[in-house]
Amino acid sequence: MKNDLVLRVGKLAQSVQELSRIALPQYAVEVEAILKAQSRDSRRIEKCFDAMLDFCFDDKMLVLYKRLCCYYYDIDPETTAFYVHAYREMWDESPEQ
Repeated sequence: MKNDLVLRVGKLAQSVQELSRIALPQYAVEVEAILKAQSRDSRRIEKCFDAMLDFCFDDKMLVLYKRLCCYYYDIDPETTAFYVHAYREMWDESPEQ
């Protein structure tokens, strides 16, 4: 029973990793398009943040997320701070000071 649970959790972790590998190039294209077009479309940008946040356990996705944060800060600093905080709540493992 315990081994079965371990196997199922392992398969689930593999599935999440695979999903991340699929998501990364898709969001890389979207982030680059936003930056290149200098888009100010808050719905588009925030939708991207929302979707990317689930994959920010991956260092490469986190780099994209941070790039988008840096870009969006000049447009909407308050919302950008919200997404930085959301990342920290979900993924940051460093102790609070």
